[in-house]
Amino acid sequence: MTNLDHGKFTRVTTVFHALLALDVFVLFFTGYGIMFNDELWWLVTLMGGNEGVTAIHRLVGVGLIALIGFWMTLMIVTPTGRSNFRAIIPTPEDAKAFVQDILFVLGRVDQRHPNARQFAGYDADEIPLLSYVGKGVIFIFSVELTLLSISGLLIWSKTALMGFFQTKTAAMAFVVFHGLLGVIMLMGIMFHIFEHGFHPAFYPLETKAFIPREMIPEDHGDSEADTTGIENLTLSPSWGWVTSLMGFFVVTGIVSVLLGSIFDEGYPVPRELAVGGGPTNLLLTIGINIGILVLFVGLVLSLYGNVLRSRWERQIEQERDRTTATDGGQRSDD
Repeated sequence: MTNLDHGKFTRVTTVFHALLALDVFVLFFTGYGIMFNDELWWLVTLMGGNEGVTAIHRLVGVGLIALIGFWMTLMIVTPTGRSNFRAIIPTPEDAKAFVQDILFVLGRVDQRHPNARQFAGYDADEIPLLSYVGKGVIFIFSVELTLLSISGLLIWSKTALMGFFQTKTAAMAFVVFHGLLGVIMLMGIMFHIFEHGFHPAFYPLETKAFIPREMIPEDHGDSEADTTGIENLTLSPSWGWVTSLMGFFVVTGIVSVLLGSIFDEGYPVPRELAVGGGPTNLLLTIGINIGILVLFVGLVLSLYGNVLRSRWERQIEQERDRTTATDGGQRSDD
C-alpha cells in the first residue's frame, strides 16, 4: 500500500455512497429507458415494459429522496456529519489552487498547486484529503440530486401538474427541466466513472470511496514517509487500451445522449407530454446504447468496490484472529 490509499470516508459514508450509487444508476437506466424508449426498447422490456419501468423509476426516486433526507439529518445531528460538512466548505486556499491550476494549463506557471500533487510523489502531509475538485463534485452532485428530486415529484402526475399551472407548456417545462438535469448529471457521472475507474494510479478501481478510513493502516510498509509512494506503483499492461476504449465510449455516449434528447424531447419544449417517439437513427441508437454500457460499467465497478470492502473486512478479521491465538486468547481491538 502507499499513502495514496488513505481512506476518504467513514463506514457510514461508504455505505451511503454505495446505496446512493446503486439508486442513481437504476434511476438512469429507468429514466433513459423511458426517454429513449425507441433506442432502448430492450431495456424497457427487461424492466417489465412501460408500466414496469415507470413504477421502478418512481420507487427508486422515493428511495433517492429518503437517502437525501438521511444524509441531511446526519450532517445536522452528528458531530462527524458537522465536521464533514465543514470539510467540504470552499476555502481561500481552494480558490488559489483553482487559479494556479488554470494558469498551469495556460502555461503561465511552472507547476500545479500542491493540492493537485497527490499523484506526483509529493509530501503526503501537504496533500488535502479533499481538493477543490472533490468539493466541487460534491456540491454539483448535491444540487443536481436535490433539483432532480423536486422536479421529479412535480411531474409525478403530468395531468395534475398541468392543472396546477393551468397551461400545458408550463407542465412540459418541468419535464424538460428534469430531463436536462438528467443529461447534465449523466455527463458528470460518466466522467466520474472514467476518473475513478481508469486513473493509472488506481486502475481498475479507486478503493478510497469504498473502504472506510478507519480500516486503512497508518503504516504503509516500506513506503517513504515524505512521499505518496506513487513511484512504487506499476502500470497495468491493460490500462492503455482499456482506458482509450472507455474514453471513446464516454465521449460517444455523452454526444449521443445530447443529440437524442434534442430529437426525442422536441427541444426546448416537448411536442407532446408522452416522451419518446423521436426519429430513429442507427448511429444514434448505437451511441445511446454505448452510453448505457458506460453506466453499466460504472455499476459493475461500484459493486466490485463493495466486494473489495467485504474481502478487506474479512482479511482484517482473520489477522485479528491470528493475533488473538498468538497472544494466548487475548483479543485486542485496534
